[in-house]
Amino acid sequence: TGEAYWKKTSGLMWTMLGLWFFASFGVHLFATALNPIHIFGVPLGFYMAAQGSLIVFVVALFWFAKRQNEIDEEFGVQED
Repeated sequence: TGEAYWKKTSGLMWTMLGLWFFASFGVHLFATALNPIHIFGVPLGFYMAAQGSLIVFVVALFWFAKRQNEIDEEFGVQED
């Protein structure tokens, strides 16, 4: 079961790393292409570069903690 646990934990880590990479670099690379779209009068590219990435990071951290706890409980290694 140790191997299965680390496979799931590693998969979660790589998923988070991919999400982090996209929010850090992907959105910023396409910011000028997103600027024609306006939300509340603000260009989407500017908003995503200034605030959107930070929101994605915070939401991703909470999701990561929840998912890792679920994996820990599944394999009986959860914290008390």
